[in-house]
Amino acid sequence: MSGETLEILSERSLTRLDGSLPLSQAVLTRKARFATSLTALGVEFPLLSDYLNRIQYDAAAYLPLIAQAKAIGGLVLFYRRRSEFSPEERNLCLGLAGIVAQSLQRALLFDQEREFATGLQAAMLPRRIPEITGGEIAVRYHSAWSGREVGGDWYDVIALPRDRVGIVVGDVQGHDTHAAAIMGQLRIALRAYAGEGHPPSTVLARASRFLAELDTERFATCMYAQVDLETGGVRAVRAGHLGPLIRHTDGRTGWPNVRGGLPLGLATAFEQEEFPETRLDLVPGETLVLCTDGLVEEPGTAITQGMEALAHAVRSGPQEAGALADHLSDRLWERWGSGDDVALLVLRRAPDPGTHRAPRIHQYIHQADPEGLSEARYALRQALRDWGMPELADDVELAAGELLVNALLHTDGGAVLTMEVLPEPVRRIRLWVKDRSSVWPRRRTPGEAATTGRGLLLVDALATHWGVESRGDGKAVWCEFDAGGSLRSIG
Repeated sequence: MSGETLEILSERSLTRLDGSLPLSQAVLTRKARFATSLTALGVEFPLLSDYLNRIQYDAAAYLPLIAQAKAIGGLVLFYRRRSEFSPEERNLCLGLAGIVAQSLQRALLFDQEREFATGLQAAMLPRRIPEITGGEIAVRYHSAWSGREVGGDWYDVIALPRDRVGIVVGDVQGHDTHAAAIMGQLRIALRAYAGEGHPPSTVLARASRFLAELDTERFATCMYAQVDLETGGVRAVRAGHLGPLIRHTDGRTGWPNVRGGLPLGLATAFEQEEFPETRLDLVPGETLVLCTDGLVEEPGTAITQGMEALAHAVRSGPQEAGALADHLSDRLWERWGSGDDVALLVLRRAPDPGTHRAPRIHQYIHQADPEGLSEARYALRQALRDWGMPELADDVELAAGELLVNALLHTDGGAVLTMEVLPEPVRRIRLWVKDRSSVWPRRRTPGEAATTGRGLLLVDALATHWGVESRGDGKAVWCEFDAGGSLRSIG
């Protein structure tokens, strides 16, 4: 054999199998043909004679590719300086054709199975994501690079009563069509329970019971949250799954402590269908990222390294949900060379900068975040400088610190800080600190030796007005600063 290309025969690359050429005849009859005179072969097959006269070969072996008693293709080998084929050489060619046929059949079967599996996976995932008001959502799914490219990971976005939205990512155990089939059933069941308006803990408890009743040995992990984009309230539950990652408006990221239960299915088997609910606040402009473990796990490394890589990618990524989802896919999924499938959901609450005449900033301070208070003070000072009122920074920063410390010490969660300009009837700054406690603060009169109880006294001395308002499932303490004149100082 020469091993050279035969571009001269490219005109015959597409030919009907009608026996007019020696290779098609070999395929149709499933019999090999060994030609030691290409001139004689050209006489027998006129369509090929012109090409045979132009190529510099002396012999050829036309071999059918047969697998499971069916001809699935053909192979032709051209030789130089050959006048005969010995029995051993004929057997070698036939053996080579058999090996090629088996390899080709496996490749065809693999492509068919992969096409079926990816089609099944696509059918099990939502065909469309509902439009939402007050934010944007982006979802991505990546199949594994190995195996059948199908698994049990899924995402979903569910329209809920009272203009809320349910978001979920989950992972059924296994990487096969059975896992995908179970995932589809579980996704639809969870969507139905959520759509009925049940609280998140009930949704996962019923989903766990449903999975257990499928009589399968598979379990599933899941992260589910109900989000009110108007107020920013988030009610989150998880079942053995990775918790959410939040990117704050100042670019910081954090993993809030979302309490969890056992994976779905196992929770029912062990009679522990308790999924404690965690309340979070998503302020305008913040982003919530949910994913399955394929995005943070790399073989041979701890998952904490992958979580830190995800947090870094979120911090450095673009603001828009779709662009951030693409950024994370490019940076992490391809980086890991993932043998696992990945489901990713990015939700961003619409920013609320106010207007040119009445600007506004929002910031969430987590109870367990030691940097939150200092970051909040810096954000307030920077905003006042940008708004042309740097002279108010010291008073506003001090009052905000007192209100935030009260909220963080005397409640069981974080606090939402809002500062805005009120242009009418008198231009002034209003500061809000919202928490989830229904207990209103009381202004006390501490003794000279007391170390606490002076917070509201300071706020009263610094601000022109202050008060407390009920806000949904909590309260908001506010205070105002007159931007038209100097503020009172305290000694």
